Amino acid sequence: MKTSNFKKKDISREWFIVDADNAIVGRLASKIATLLRGKHKPIFTPHLDTGDFVVVINAEKLRFTGKKEHEKKYWHYTGFPGGEYSITPAEQRKKKPERILLSAIKGMLSKGPLGRVIIKKLKIYAGNRHPHMAQQPKLIDLS
Repeated sequence: MKTSNFKKKDISREWFIVDADNAIVGRLASKIATLLRGKHKPIFTPHLDTGDFVVVINAEKLRFTGKKEHEKKYWHYTGFPGGEYSITPAEQRKKKPERILLSAIKGMLSKGPLGRVIIKKLKIYAGNRHPHMAQQPKLIDLS
């Protein structure tokens, strides 16, 4: 049996729209990461970006299980002495709710040049409006 090796020209990309209304963050993020990576396609190649574009709407209505909404912390460091900051998901939801799902999906992708290319195909919006109607995204139910 011969193993097929696919090239960039063989890849066809689709646009999907995902409604995150009342979805659990981690479970939704793992399914979206699979779509972005292209693991659902028979032409999946580990060293190529074979995934599709994903538009997520209603990111402000995501939910956590348990006490994570108030006990989980997102950390970042500015690079200066004393520049360590943390924020809970409840506080993040007030400022930029898109970042909750973005950080969950980003943590599930590869850490390198390929992961940075893949994450650019993810579009997240807090409300239910998005500017990608010209691409005719297909509504997909991941729940």
